[in-house]
Order: sequence, then structure tokens, then C-alpha cells
Amino acid sequence: MSPRHIAAAVLALFTAACQGGIIPTAFSLTAYKIDIQQGNYVTQEMVAKLQPGMTRGQVRFVLGTPLLADIFHNDRWDYVYYLEKDGKRIEERKMVAVFSGDKLVRIEGDVVPAAAPAGKPAAKEPAAKEPAAKEPAKSEAAQPPAQP
Repeated sequence: MSPRHIAAAVLALFTAACQGGIIPTAFSLTAYKIDIQQGNYVTQEMVAKLQPGMTRGQVRFVLGTPLLADIFHNDRWDYVYYLEKDGKRIEERKMVAVFSGDKLVRIEGDVVPAAAPAGKPAAKEPAAKEPAAKEPAKSEAAQPPAQP
């Protein structure tokens, strides 16, 4: 091959690359963005364990250390959580625990405990048992096989 043929092939390759062919252009490349979790992830189960009258130590044991404990608002702890994927915030939760002295008074925010029916505390219902149809009845198992 002559140098002209090689130069023409290289020029054709570069031209194809600029048109989005086999080699990507610099504009199609982007920086990798990591997932960012920030704050305290508070679940419904964690909030369900909280009861009015709990001490600050008990609340800290259940929910973890608050993200914000303001010295100017000593009676309130803020629990904030957010998740970012690809630079976009896809989940955000805010919850506030309010105290009077050293006792929990109420919870405010996105994650709140489920309301119990009037007059009854919230409790899990036992799972329904399926009838045991696979076991043979005792009367059938106790009988000897019939003889001809």
C-alpha cells in the first residue's frame, strides 16, 4: 500500500468517528456519578418501636444518633435522609423527635407510626394456619390392610 492509501484510510476512519461511528466522540463521554446516601435511614419498624415517655437514650438506641441536634432547640432531634443516583435526588425523608425534658413527646415528619384502632394497641396478627390435609387420619392408619 502506498502512503496515499494509508492516509486516505486514516482520514476515512477519523471522519467516521466524528459522525458517531465506531469511535465515540468526546461529547458522549460523561463522568461517573456515584450513589450518595446521606443521613439516618429510619424505617417504619424503627418508628413503631417508639413510645411517648421514652428517654433520649432509648430513642437514640432505636433510631441512632440524630443528624441534627440543635443547641438552640434542645427539645428536638432532626433525622434527615436522602439518596441521590446519577446526580438526581430520588428519595428524601425528614423526621423530628420532640422531647419535653428527657422524655419523648411526639414524632413528626415523613415516617410516622401506624395508627392503632381505637381502644386496642397495635399488634401483629398471627399467620393463619393451613389445614394439615397431607397426614392420613389416625383411624385409617390404625386399621390393618384387608385380606382377600
